[in-house]
Amino acid sequence: MGTVDRIRVIVLGSTGSIGQNTLEVIRSFSDRFRVVGLAAGANALLLLAQAAEFRPAAVSLLEEKELIPYREAFRQLGVRIFTGKKAAKTLVEEVEADIVVSAITGIEGLEPTLAAVRQARRLALANKEAMVVAGSLIRTEARASGAEIIPVDSEHCGIFQCLRKENPDDVRRVVLTASGGPFLHTPLAELAGKTVAEALAHPRWKMGKKVTIDSATLMNKGLELLEARWLFDLRPEQLDILIHPQSIVHSLVEFKDGSMLAQLSATDMRLPIEFALCYPERGEMLLPPLNLTEVGRLEFFAVEENRFPLIRLARQALERGGSSPVVLNAANEVAVAAFLEGRIGFTDIRMVVETVVERHSWFQPESLEAVLQLDLEAREQAINLINQRL
Repeated sequence: MGTVDRIRVIVLGSTGSIGQNTLEVIRSFSDRFRVVGLAAGANALLLLAQAAEFRPAAVSLLEEKELIPYREAFRQLGVRIFTGKKAAKTLVEEVEADIVVSAITGIEGLEPTLAAVRQARRLALANKEAMVVAGSLIRTEARASGAEIIPVDSEHCGIFQCLRKENPDDVRRVVLTASGGPFLHTPLAELAGKTVAEALAHPRWKMGKKVTIDSATLMNKGLELLEARWLFDLRPEQLDILIHPQSIVHSLVEFKDGSMLAQLSATDMRLPIEFALCYPERGEMLLPPLNLTEVGRLEFFAVEENRFPLIRLARQALERGGSSPVVLNAANEVAVAAFLEGRIGFTDIRMVVETVVERHSWFQPESLEAVLQLDLEAREQAINLINQRL
């Protein structure tokens, strides 16, 4: 396949964990894919290195001041540069591409994700927050444009594979699995004193800081429930979670006759990324095959809500819909950032999220602008709550 025929890819969040793994996959398929756009937050030096290697048509950087020492180096590469809060969205709108990998963490990824859907690009979706806060809007836009959404989260990728040739009416239940994070067996009385370093020491996955903390609180699974509801058009009662410490079974689908399909693979994000890029074909094997005799056993446990209280709040948001997921996500993002900065304790994350959620008066946001305004207001409430406690 010649250079002209290669599939054009934009990577949003290229300097993060998913972004870097995406570029590693593309290196393995350099005859099939070419990078035409890269978007980052503040890591201008790494973005420069990526641009020098992949020679995209354009790059974007959220923090313009970070670009200053490297502007001339980017200019010499001959790439267009977009900066500021709308930079990633502009990149998606201005650069022709076939696939957009949405891997910007948090609500910052919403607008460029929506831009990709509106332009009928294939969306390889790793930004769960976009679907959490605006799932109805994204689905509506995807139906209108014909955009294809392929999930990159390992759990949702597994569900996607299990459901590919199945009748949706035959699905009884979809089960997401969770590793349980670093505190699965920690005595409950000790959780309040857990440090940032301990919370970031995930036993199975290597991920960005925010999603790793979400894994420790299990909020990542709460957000994934909300994401799955919109990705697969499921009812809240069809969604469930099981703790699976080995992280080999990524999801299970139970059908009305009692049969179950499960998707198993090694614990490595390159696999769902490769699937999303290559779909509907299968890529080549990037890792050694899964050896179940070495795995030894597969365990499953119910979720302890006294250990993971944020799951209850996520389930409530799933049932209520409307503005509830927006507020839940905003409060969680603020609380996790405060914990990572050492401003609150680990169990204070729950306190902040719960308080903001309980004070919220539900309504149905009708537009992107309404979602973004509500997100801003919920963040301000969470920040004020944290500042009052300090």
